[in-house]
Amino acid sequence: MDLGLAGKVVLVTGASSSIGRATAAAFGEEKALVAVGYHSDARAAAETAAMVEKRGGQAITWRLDLGDPASLEAAVATARRELGPVDVLVNNAVRWPDWPAPGETFETAPVERFTTSVNANLVGPYLLARAVVGDMRTKGWGRVVNVSTGLVEDGFPGNVSYIAAKSGLHGLTRVMSRQLASAGILTNVVMPGFTPEGKDFPPELIAQARTAAATRDITHPEDVARVIVFLCSTANTNTTGEAVRVDGHFLTPA
Repeated sequence: MDLGLAGKVVLVTGASSSIGRATAAAFGEEKALVAVGYHSDARAAAETAAMVEKRGGQAITWRLDLGDPASLEAAVATARRELGPVDVLVNNAVRWPDWPAPGETFETAPVERFTTSVNANLVGPYLLARAVVGDMRTKGWGRVVNVSTGLVEDGFPGNVSYIAAKSGLHGLTRVMSRQLASAGILTNVVMPGFTPEGKDFPPELIAQARTAAATRDITHPEDVARVIVFLCSTANTNTTGEAVRVDGHFLTPA
């Protein structure tokens, strides 16, 4: 299937590893022009860019800080200048909150953890979307995918700041869909399951995650990337405002 992405300008945040890297590489296979966003690991971002180009696309790297609006504006300006007007935005980057301290409760958790997470994981993607939809509106075509988590539906103790911020992405996506679809801009959420690849998780936790999925497998970055690329393609003509789980029908352990 021709996904119609050749020559499209694609911005992928958090593309130096895992889902972001697999997504950038998948866009490369479609001959897209990919801006590989990263926060701190320039070397890993360069490796992702090389993967994109090996697969037939073009790539640049761009540094951004989700908690710094000026950084986001500068990153988008760089991508626009070097690649052209933006067609696709994948808000994949995440800032993980600190784990709760021993004995911490819901009411004693530091407020700063909550506000920091919301600023990075919700306000940052919102500002990026604002910065690129003008280009999309001018073209009469655009795609935005916000990467979330199934935990927004299941909940998980001790992760209120992260889950609340990701839940906000769902509301943002629905409003964007209603407001922008008539301009040819489709906006969706993708919710990956437990994706430990490239991370240092204990083997017993990975085994537990496999058992919790109906497929009896963890989520692999490429699983998520394929869904994202389709939603961002010309082959997707009518799917917008949706939240798509890519998690093997995962049930969060209690």
